[in-house]
Formats: sequence, structure tokens, C-alpha cells
Amino acid sequence: METLYRAHEIAAWFLIVSNAVVGAWALAAQYVPALRHRLLWYTTGVAQVSTIVVAVIGALIVNEGVELEAFHALYGFSTIFAVAILYSYRNSPFIADKLHLLYGCGGLFIAGLGIRALFLDGSAALDSSAVLDAFDTAVALLIS
Repeated sequence: METLYRAHEIAAWFLIVSNAVVGAWALAAQYVPALRHRLLWYTTGVAQVSTIVVAVIGALIVNEGVELEAFHALYGFSTIFAVAILYSYRNSPFIADKLHLLYGCGGLFIAGLGIRALFLDGSAALDSSAVLDAFDTAVALLIS
């Protein structure tokens, strides 16, 4: 059970950090065309898939009989819905020239939902090792 908690915490920090980074990158790319690379979309995909990873690990923890805070699952699953909404708008004709803006704001929104879910009950302490593990994983994915 402790392993699942640790995996959930690391995955949650990965979700927060990666979505914040790609969100900021996409926002910058909206205004600085030199930042528009194919790598942005690959890293955005990895960051957004992390929403499902966190939810699956969380579901496994709940399956073990752990009770959640009232809104923890709401904020957690809202990240998945946010990804789905972003994906549904990507081919919309009225957003074509604002795609980087859409994904920039969306990535920051998802990161914010992750932060809210993590600190919902006010007792979550900042575990620097989990943050560093998530950051190392994000950097390794970007480099490879």
C-alpha cells in the first residue's frame, strides 16, 4: 500500500510540474513563433496522459479501502475531463490560430487542478523527494 501511495504522489507531482511547464511553453509559443516545435506536442501528450496514470493509481488505492477527502476525486477526475475538452477543441476552426493559447491555458489549468487535489485537506506536506523524483522523470522524458 505504501508503494501505491508513493507512486500516486510522484505521479501527481509529475502531472503538476509537466503540465505547468508545457502550459507555459505553449503560452510563450503563441507569441514567440520560434518556440513552436513538434516536441511541444509530444511533451504535452505525455503531460496529459499523466492525468490518467494518476487516476488509475488513485483508483487502485481506493480499491484497497482507503476513503478520500470529499472533493479529492472531483479535482482529480476533472483533470481528465479538461484534457478531453482541450482535445475536442483542437480541430475547431475558430481556435486554429489560437491553438498554443488554448493548450497553454489548459496546461496551467490542469496543473492548478492537480495542486488543488493534492493540497485539498490542508494536511499535504511538500515532500521534496517526490517533487525531485517527478522533476527527474520529466527531464528524462524531455531529453530522450
